Amino acid sequence: MSLALHGIGVSRGIAIGKACVLEPNRLEIPESAIPPHLVEAEVARFETALRLAHQQLSMIREQIPANTPADILAFIDTHLLMLRDSTLATGPIHLIRTRQCNAEWALKLQRDSLVAVFDEMDDAYLRMRKDDVDHVISRIQRILLADNDTTKTTGPALKGCIVFADDLTPADTVLMQHQGMIGFVTEYGGPLSHTAILARSLGLPAVIGVHRARRYIRDQELIVVDGEQGVVLASPDQATLAHYNRRQREERRYYAHLAKLRSEPAITRDGQAITLFANIELPEDIQAVKRVAAGGVGLYRTEFLYMNRADTPGEEEQLDAYLRVVKALKGKPITIRTLDLGADKQADGGRQGRTATNPALGLRAIRLCLKELDLFRPQLRAILRASAAGPVRLMLPMLSNVQELLQALHIIEETKQELRSQRLPFDPNMPVGGMIETPAAALSAHIFARHLDFLSIGTNDLIQYTLAIDRIDDEVSYLYDPLHPAVLQLIRMTIKAGRRAGIPVSMCGEMAGDRRYTRLLLGMGLTEFSMHPSSLLEVKGIINASRLAELVKPAQRILRAPSSDKAAALLERINRA
Repeated sequence: MSLALHGIGVSRGIAIGKACVLEPNRLEIPESAIPPHLVEAEVARFETALRLAHQQLSMIREQIPANTPADILAFIDTHLLMLRDSTLATGPIHLIRTRQCNAEWALKLQRDSLVAVFDEMDDAYLRMRKDDVDHVISRIQRILLADNDTTKTTGPALKGCIVFADDLTPADTVLMQHQGMIGFVTEYGGPLSHTAILARSLGLPAVIGVHRARRYIRDQELIVVDGEQGVVLASPDQATLAHYNRRQREERRYYAHLAKLRSEPAITRDGQAITLFANIELPEDIQAVKRVAAGGVGLYRTEFLYMNRADTPGEEEQLDAYLRVVKALKGKPITIRTLDLGADKQADGGRQGRTATNPALGLRAIRLCLKELDLFRPQLRAILRASAAGPVRLMLPMLSNVQELLQALHIIEETKQELRSQRLPFDPNMPVGGMIETPAAALSAHIFARHLDFLSIGTNDLIQYTLAIDRIDDEVSYLYDPLHPAVLQLIRMTIKAGRRAGIPVSMCGEMAGDRRYTRLLLGMGLTEFSMHPSSLLEVKGIINASRLAELVKPAQRILRAPSSDKAAALLERINRA
């Protein structure tokens, strides 16, 4: 008898294979007092575990074939960097010495402190970075607890298998894929985690958030994973299996067709050129941008320069990171977003003052930067100096009123004057834009447009703020709805405000890379999309197969729809055409 389980599909595709059920990953962390004369020995034990964790990850990285794309290897490199980070390395040592506790407990306390920082971040994408902290610390804990086998399986056992686990680290995911894993299902994790992003980059069908999945799945049982619908089928009957085999063949032909689009322009059948940019967060991600021949970078998240460290990056360190990307793009434009962290992360990399009662409505992004000018000015100087090497655009996040914008623009002008007086080169005409990601900003888009060179719609936050839901909280994530009439009206208002002001409007949230909404957004007048590189060719394929003139009236009907259900039905009609 077939069994269907439902979760969150994070990587499209169909995988059919035998289940490989991994044992639970939970660790029991002991707490014990260390006699004073053994404290330094306990410190040494922790330092040894740290070195061994680094060696383990380095060995995994060496096992990965040399032709693996750099952006995939970057996920493991991120964890290697975290293992060298002073916050992770010295924090537990300080706790061992001051509390005279065992290394496992000190590491747990440090983990709780670090994760609390991420939990208070409003940005859902950044909040999910706590998974990386957990993955790295779990590896060290297993060494301390003498449980070093993180995958509990071998290469040959994974060939053609679908892995079921609590969660997977990026390192384990890459290694397992090269050992033959064809898809995975996890009980935990989020759609914005590095593992989920990695699954999309690797083309591994994956479903996450399938709570208690291993209670119902037997090892070696035949499994179908539908990564688009978020469905896991156990022991499918012959008719169901034939259906999914047919879908697999159709998808292979579809992706073979998409690969041919790499060198083609994004242009509708009636001649409207569309700009397709990519989103990145690390300089290493530029390889993925090149693989899909994106028109440039529409969103460079700069937060990762600031995270997992006790200090903040200086001007020269930031400049070096930006220049690497600018030069690698060889004349294609890049939009660098200024720091978008919350009140929980202060200028010294630590925590200061009281914890915000509601971080979602607190001191974050542009508000934080305007308050902490010692944080803001070095980044502005680095971005401006990078603009001398190529077409750079600067983007201000989380605007909510025009006073914030005018203050930020004044500081940018002051920074230009400083650079002129120091005879440091920069582009004096570097475009400055703003993100529209709150209802207040969308309703005031026509005012912002008077002072800016471009607008960018950040749908991830715009939808959450409009609907008052947290999309990574699975208790309410079902309410996250891009087709909600209020959301669509705010997007329409922003596009219209940009058109009236004669400035470009782009969209850089996940909605831009979701093929279901491409034709709707085209019909609404959007001509610039920025997305994860793995989505770009698929969106291009839809654009190249569409006639813009045939989309305007259907899009208007969707905008007039009184409910999301009505809008979804109309959207399905557009997508079938």
